[in-house]
Amino acid sequence: MKKYLLFILVASLLPIASFAQKKGDHKQWMKEMQEYKHDFIAKEIGLTDEQKEAFFPIYEEMEAATFKLNKETRQLERKINSNDQNISDIEYEKAAEALFELKAKEGAIEESYLDKFKAVLSPKQLFKLKLAERKFTREVMKHHNRMKSKGK
Repeated sequence: MKKYLLFILVASLLPIASFAQKKGDHKQWMKEMQEYKHDFIAKEIGLTDEQKEAFFPIYEEMEAATFKLNKETRQLERKINSNDQNISDIEYEKAAEALFELKAKEGAIEESYLDKFKAVLSPKQLFKLKLAERKFTREVMKHHNRMKSKGK
């Protein structure tokens, strides 16, 4: 859920005009945001160049897995929301279960990468990783709020 929230927050940083941009421009922007996040995390946890090369492919793989999980859950949620008159109680129950299980599944994905991260990061860096992710999210939120305030 944190990754989905982060994606929404990062996407909300776009100026209104950028919504009219071509899809290629959005992909470029997302790539730049990913690079910014990588630089931020690398600095926060003190990665060496060698560690960066080993760590970020693993990290991106984990993020892709959590993104896919969130995307599937959002699609199910949208399907239910868009057609709520023809949805059975069983379908509502299954969708509700998917929403309630989302955080646990995200946690399971992250936990499954722990040993891979241990092979690259020191215990201190491993500890700092979660702190850096939260700090990055806070920084994105601050920026979003500043942009929102300027628009009023």
